[in-house]
Amino acid sequence: MSLATRMIKPREELDSAAEARPDELRLLEAMLFAAAEPLDEKDLAQRLAQGVDLGTALNCLQQEYATRGVNLIRIGGKWTFRTAADLSWLLSKETVEPRKLSRAAIETLAIIAYHQPVTRAEIEDIRGVSTSKGSVDVLLQTEWIKPRGRRKAPGRPVTYGTTEVFLSHFGLDAVGDLPGIDELKGSGLLDGRLPPGFSVPLPSDDPALRDDEDPLEPGDLDLGLAPPPERMAGE
Repeated sequence: MSLATRMIKPREELDSAAEARPDELRLLEAMLFAAAEPLDEKDLAQRLAQGVDLGTALNCLQQEYATRGVNLIRIGGKWTFRTAADLSWLLSKETVEPRKLSRAAIETLAIIAYHQPVTRAEIEDIRGVSTSKGSVDVLLQTEWIKPRGRRKAPGRPVTYGTTEVFLSHFGLDAVGDLPGIDELKGSGLLDGRLPPGFSVPLPSDDPALRDDEDPLEPGDLDLGLAPPPERMAGE
């Protein structure tokens, strides 16, 4: 029997399988496939019948797709279908030349990810060298970082943090999933001869402003820092 023959099932079997599958799984599947962007659990729950355990339904759907060509994954606290990691090469474009970040930009990104919210001066203090404007500009252009607010300090410097685009690119559910000191040592990214007291902070991308931060103002638009007025009004 050929593969095609084995894969073709009688109409009665297909109808029976559709009837046996819970409606909440079919609804979730339809919403996630139709969405242009990842959906959070609040949006998903609004379309489901009362009493449905969303967490259980998502877990069941995730297991169903675990061995398929697309997988259900959680990115930045939201759910989406993505091409299975082992098949991603099928969709790669050979004509696209990835832009390599400079070492300074990579170090700046790492500091922002682990220490956010952080100002340019604080980045320079951690790196031990001055940070060029270009490094931060490149990270802003990639949309991996964003201005959060202004520090309540002389000069009111801008504070920076990571974005959902950063989480999506690196396949993280949250910044807290970044490797800790033991993982960094194990992968060879940290020298085994670290100074006494050296530690890696536990990162957090909580969008709420800290006590020492002020929100960005409409006037910051002139510097390309604040979100558009319509977004500020919506938030």
